[in-house]
Amino acid sequence: MGIMTVAGEPLNVLVEGDATKPALVVSNPLATNLSLWNRQMPALLEHFRVVRTDSRGHGESVADDRPYSIEGFARDVLGILDALGIERTHWLGLSKGGMIGLWILTHAPGRISRAVLANTAAHMPGPDLWNSRIQAARTSGMAAVAEAIAERWFTEDFRRRHTDEVERVLSMVRATPLQGFVGACAAIRDMDLREAMRAIEAPVLVIAGRDDPSTPPAMGAAIADAIEGAKLVMLETSHMSVIENPESFSRVVVDFLTKVEP
Repeated sequence: MGIMTVAGEPLNVLVEGDATKPALVVSNPLATNLSLWNRQMPALLEHFRVVRTDSRGHGESVADDRPYSIEGFARDVLGILDALGIERTHWLGLSKGGMIGLWILTHAPGRISRAVLANTAAHMPGPDLWNSRIQAARTSGMAAVAEAIAERWFTEDFRRRHTDEVERVLSMVRATPLQGFVGACAAIRDMDLREAMRAIEAPVLVIAGRDDPSTPPAMGAAIADAIEGAKLVMLETSHMSVIENPESFSRVVVDFLTKVEP
């Protein structure tokens, strides 16, 4: 589809699959773009009409130099859904994408049928950490950000054995506009959905990575514990569970989203 104008601003949107199938929005982590999900698409397109977007400040979407928020990212997605005529959708979000999904689940609950929230959190403690990341990015640039991210996002073994896959992700990080990265870091720093998420009634699956230092398993467990009926699945990965274990990731996502309730 390419660039879509939402509220007067250009956002990159890719819609694929059979329009008669249920809609699924796939939402990206910080400093990546919609191509992150390319290898999951065959499995997802068997069952869904998939909507992928580049968040504001990422990929080919507008990268304006203004304050960002998780709410703002969510409202961008809701504007895209409205423009596409999609009233309800399933949700698959990783890291920042999971945070955006949490906001929609809590503030526009009628829009999401089922949600998979992977390697994410309802709140990120330690604002000084995010402020230091913002300052480091401004001082050293996105190449330095990519180098630092590699150790947090992938296990040492995966980095050693799958250099091409790691480089594919890090190239997205390096290509992310500085103002987009800085704005998204501030949005994550300022987010707190811990109380609001207790009202979520939609079916939710939380995926956590056992070796994830960015959003440790306890953060995923806290989401699952707060949402009635939510399920937690642990994968033997670091933060990029969709990259480190794509087969298991796709299987648990599809099984959950397509499960027929008795």
